[in-house]
Amino acid sequence: MTEKQRFSSRWGTMLVMLGMAVGTGNIWRFPRVAATNGGGSFLFAWAIFLILWSVPLILVEFAMGRETRRGPVGAFARLLGRGSAWMGAWVACTATAIMFYYSVVMGWTIRYLWGALTRGIPMTSPEAAMGFWEGYAGSGAAVLTHGIAMALGVAVVAFGVRGIERAARVLIPTLFVLVIVLAIRAVTLPGAERGLAFLFTPDWGDLLSARIWLEA
Repeated sequence: MTEKQRFSSRWGTMLVMLGMAVGTGNIWRFPRVAATNGGGSFLFAWAIFLILWSVPLILVEFAMGRETRRGPVGAFARLLGRGSAWMGAWVACTATAIMFYYSVVMGWTIRYLWGALTRGIPMTSPEAAMGFWEGYAGSGAAVLTHGIAMALGVAVVAFGVRGIERAARVLIPTLFVLVIVLAIRAVTLPGAERGLAFLFTPDWGDLLSARIWLEA
């Protein structure tokens, strides 16, 4: 019987967990939702849910995996009984469904990364940028970049835990560097001080709105 692969270090484990927890929604959805839901008020509600809901769920998920050393179906079946195996199957199906559109978004990212490196993205006007997107989205290039994204995913997963850990050691620090660069760029733009005040100053009256809590 072959020995099950394990993460080589706590650092690698933490990076993989961050990679699972930090999704694309944290990058492109969070700013939009925060801006349309009161800024600081939304940030406060989001922080409450982060502490009371998201972090505990991640810890429970990690503890289940560490205790059982099994996938979602096996973990639920071992801890809660065979009758609860469907819960693990639901988790696995949900994760698979999420990957359906993540691979598409990754293909978009590959195309725009190449366009940025080759200066092929027109930035003279919003209309020109939109024309670039419309020309790409309905072309064979979109299928090609999606195929490349899928191939990269298969290449990582093919090496099992070690492949995932190695990818996380490169991709997650790179993500944080990019976020820091974007944050520095944002605070140097005109009107940045008003934006920061809006983001970090909650209007406590807004917290009476159910919409803010649902969005958070």
